Amino acid sequence: MTAVLFTCAGQRVDIVTAFARAGATTIATDINPLAPALYHADRYALVKRVDDPGYVAALHDLVRAHDVRLVVPLTDLDQVTLARHRDELEPAAVLLPPVEVVEAMADKYLAHVAFEERGIASPPTWLPDALPVELDFPVLVKARQGFGSRNIYRADARDELDFHLARTPVPSIVQACCRGEEFSVDVLCDFGGRCLNAIPRTMIESKGGESIKGMTVKDPGLIDAARAIAEALPIWGPANIQLFREPSGRLEVTDVNPRFGGGFPLPLAAGSRYPELAIALVNGDRPEPRLGDFREGVVMTRFFSHLCLTAGPDGTLEPFAEDVPDPVAAEPSEA
Repeated sequence: MTAVLFTCAGQRVDIVTAFARAGATTIATDINPLAPALYHADRYALVKRVDDPGYVAALHDLVRAHDVRLVVPLTDLDQVTLARHRDELEPAAVLLPPVEVVEAMADKYLAHVAFEERGIASPPTWLPDALPVELDFPVLVKARQGFGSRNIYRADARDELDFHLARTPVPSIVQACCRGEEFSVDVLCDFGGRCLNAIPRTMIESKGGESIKGMTVKDPGLIDAARAIAEALPIWGPANIQLFREPSGRLEVTDVNPRFGGGFPLPLAAGSRYPELAIALVNGDRPEPRLGDFREGVVMTRFFSHLCLTAGPDGTLEPFAEDVPDPVAAEPSEA
């Protein structure tokens, strides 16, 4: 079985368990002992903060101890660190693009520049000290380096824009507000940057920047655009591409996140087999692209779940089975 190490596992139970079903031995890491994904992996380890000088060394020790073949970051927090130090994690492969791509995609202004350099349509974007005199409102003030839809403000006039720029707590960009329908496309590429599949989905509802309701759509324009974007950057491994179809029909890209997207269960249910493909790639196989090979019309709606833990004999937390509560009323008539 192929051992896969997941970093910053957090709440991504969906991804860890999907790899387990695909035949991987799963090892999850996090700084927080209450991260639920830890307890759905075959093994887990608590590690230091991502910015700790010993972070990569701790991951290297886990790679050696468990004969890990693949390292999969599950959030944006450590992508740049892992991309810069991928050689130190050998013989495991890191499921990330080249470091310059990871660094650019982590900075919304650099990402916009990278898109334009490659002929990829992107909404007009400026740094605050380089704004044109005339602006078409509305515009958005966005954190240059952010995730989860944090520190994003809409401005419908110049005074509102000045207000938000004066008060935002983080370095920001100003970006034209897209007016069309938003889509996400989940892609997976091989280590040569060849796109193996691209699965678009609608953004019916999002919460905290993460899709909680959506539907797969077999749209040739979105599929081809996502393939072209992924191969132009290039992407190695997974990416979530966020784009808008404007009223003119033009597709404009706002973000490319080089990881499995928050809506991962939807392309998985549609038949992506992305975990199996990732395992095949790290084992030296060369799967052929199968663009458009997925089930359309699959709808996802997410909900809260939970995991209860108790201290084991050595004091570490471990899951325990909850007793089914007694009914409040024995018979419907007694309720």
